[in-house]
Amino acid sequence: MKSPYVSELQPSQVVTAVFLVQHKDIRQKKTGEPYLSLVLGDRTGEVEAKMWDNAEEVMDTFDRDDFVRVRGLVQIHQNRQQLMIQKLQRVDESTVELADFFPTTRRDVGEMMAELRSFVESFRNPDLRALCLAFLNDPDVDSRLRVAPAAKSMHHAYLGGLLEHICSMAKLAQWLGPHYGVDEDLLLTGVLLHDMGKIYELSYERSFGYTAEGHLLGHLAIALRMLDEKIRSLPSFPAKLRVLIEHMILSHHGQLEFGSPKLPAFAEAVLLHHIDNLDSKMDALRGALEKDRNVEGFLTGFSPALERQIFRKDRYLQPESKIEETGVSLPPAPEARPLGHTGAGSVNYRMTPDNPVTAGPRPAAPEGPVKLAGSRPGGFKPAPISAFAEQLQKALRDKDSQSKG
Repeated sequence: MKSPYVSELQPSQVVTAVFLVQHKDIRQKKTGEPYLSLVLGDRTGEVEAKMWDNAEEVMDTFDRDDFVRVRGLVQIHQNRQQLMIQKLQRVDESTVELADFFPTTRRDVGEMMAELRSFVESFRNPDLRALCLAFLNDPDVDSRLRVAPAAKSMHHAYLGGLLEHICSMAKLAQWLGPHYGVDEDLLLTGVLLHDMGKIYELSYERSFGYTAEGHLLGHLAIALRMLDEKIRSLPSFPAKLRVLIEHMILSHHGQLEFGSPKLPAFAEAVLLHHIDNLDSKMDALRGALEKDRNVEGFLTGFSPALERQIFRKDRYLQPESKIEETGVSLPPAPEARPLGHTGAGSVNYRMTPDNPVTAGPRPAAPEGPVKLAGSRPGGFKPAPISAFAEQLQKALRDKDSQSKG
């Protein structure tokens, strides 16, 4: 069995392990020498890696989607783990257990497919039920939906992630649909079909990327094409209902700048967008917390999906003894003082029923001349002024004398 996994890496740990190369970039140092910038991963996550020395000797021996054995040191860079590679060697696929390297949904895929089918079979609208079953009964759709991720990296980025995302959204739709009085069958149809194009948009045989169709068309256009193919097999499908479904697919990103050519224009489309956004953001938050679990402090690294760092509430609420065990340091607590106390000899304002704010005894005035902080023996000596300042002062005095005369 593979060891250690990415999730087991600890700061300052010297690691020798096999990883899948998810990203490879050859860059130049200021000296002109090449260095490697990599993203290495396994089924528990991914880690950024750098090889600063001797990169030229190995950079042409492997490529993206290859397996490599590396030796290096785990460090923290910008509040995120990073692996500093000392040695790297490509290893043959036949020597590794593939299941160790591909992140997979924690839910049972068969149970999720059965759950999704039960949602569809409960539809009261026969046209929508027939359309959705046409998708689920398609062998190619079925096989791809069982393994496709929901995204390359933003959310549910693991095998079976798209199916998990759809099932999670379906549960939310069942709760929110009746609350807002929308057409539940139409809403659930949008849930099933809105991202269906991703089974062809994304490549997921090794590391996640985009197919040629994904690059050229995107999952919205692909989903419309798939919808057209299924409706052709249902000649009695209502034309107006088709338009509504097409609109839900095109508008589910919610905003033009997020890739939707149309804004959601009716209740089911608006609700579909918000359910999709909610489920994807919550999974992105979970992923950010898991990815940086070994980083000290209350904040994760920056999450591109959420455009922020995530606050570790559970760590913040831990007792101080537990926080010390995790290596998180807190500033010392301020010294407790009586209410109204602001230091020795200060005015103590007390609140009473008769007089809400009453001044207490004032301290005695200091005896002798008051010395300014930092003054020297012999009294305060002002700093010398410039010649220009002397001329300006003389001119002002002369002007003042003339006005009085």
